[in-house]
Amino acid sequence: MNEKILVIEDDEILNSGLCYNIQKIQLSPVPAYCIKDAKEKLKEDTFDLILLDVNLPDGNGFDFAKEAMPKYNTPFIFLTAHNLEEEIIKGLQLGADDYIVKPFSIKIVMEKIQVVLRRCCGERRLESYSCGNLVIDFKNHTILRKKEILALTPTEFEILETFVENRGQLLTKDLLLEKIWDRKGNFVNEHTLSLNVSRLRNKIADEEFDYIKTIYGLGYKWSEN
Repeated sequence: MNEKILVIEDDEILNSGLCYNIQKIQLSPVPAYCIKDAKEKLKEDTFDLILLDVNLPDGNGFDFAKEAMPKYNTPFIFLTAHNLEEEIIKGLQLGADDYIVKPFSIKIVMEKIQVVLRRCCGERRLESYSCGNLVIDFKNHTILRKKEILALTPTEFEILETFVENRGQLLTKDLLLEKIWDRKGNFVNEHTLSLNVSRLRNKIADEEFDYIKTIYGLGYKWSEN
């Protein structure tokens, strides 16, 4: 998976440089220049890591992290211009996965990003998942419905995995297209997406559970009820 990084840094030149180097290590950066901007990005998309400047024009990075961490369950790396012990301790106490003091080596920042992603994404990635009458084995790419094996295409299984990884969250059609097709260079239209989602829903649903809910005009959501 091509992990997505939210880069919250008000210095446009530094933000651009970070995004450029993140792209060079085959990750997907999304820039934000203030807390308001970051909140909008978090409403629109899901991220695997947040790179967060402590001092932002519309607020304190620590306060933003304290609010966002429990809501999004996303690892954070703090950036700060102050090499103060109490600030570093505060950031770590909030649950930061790392702390980087400016000026920094861009190579070290890229290595720290990859270390945190390997650790956190490995921990978060599900090997198996049970919901309703389904038992999904992501490691072996198998799915049982009421103990009967279902035959899914590779694309259908990838859609299913994306829904489960983001269960409870609204997934827009644009987001699904990007996650499953666009990042591989396979550009398809919404009709193809809708067709695949419909086929997947018909295969996994039963008289008790639908699993995939259509949010009309917006997208889809995985439901455990």
